[in-house]
Amino acid sequence: MRIVFVGPPGSGKGTQAKLVQERMALQVIGTGDLLRGAVKAGTTTGRKAEQFMIRGELVPDALVNDIVAEFFRGTNPPNSFLLDGYPRNVSQAEYLDGVLSDCKLALTRVIFFVVTVDELIRRIDVRRTAENRPDDDAAAVRQRLTTYEQATRPVVDYYRKTGILVEIPAIGDVEAIHRRVIAELR
Repeated sequence: MRIVFVGPPGSGKGTQAKLVQERMALQVIGTGDLLRGAVKAGTTTGRKAEQFMIRGELVPDALVNDIVAEFFRGTNPPNSFLLDGYPRNVSQAEYLDGVLSDCKLALTRVIFFVVTVDELIRRIDVRRTAENRPDDDAAAVRQRLTTYEQATRPVVDYYRKTGILVEIPAIGDVEAIHRRVIAELR
């Protein structure tokens, strides 16, 4: 299986990715992990990305794409995986499709976590309080949701056209949502 999780911040993608990893033994690939790995390995793209990371800036799409390509074209690419946090826009989705095609792979499923804005704000507020995450204040959350709607939400339409998108209601307790995810992956 080759899966992508898509959804707004606070929709439960990361939580569900951990559960899928534990229960289905799929490798979860997060772009943050790939970036840190490239920096640690001292690759050319890793050194370039590090300059943005040190300044607390977003790593440009071109560099993120290069790091994803290096990973999949590397010496030990995974055949089964779950991507969490990538692609974040249609350009990255198209790039990913090209890289996977070069590697004779294709995505098998894209899971879109559907949740209302009110529920997202409630969840993120709980997370901010419980995990002491100052980056989850109301203004930051609203900005991330705006960015999601402008850049990432079109990825849903992109994958809907391919026929591999499945919408999962991300409402209810974590286990209920997880049962929905597993049912779609089997």
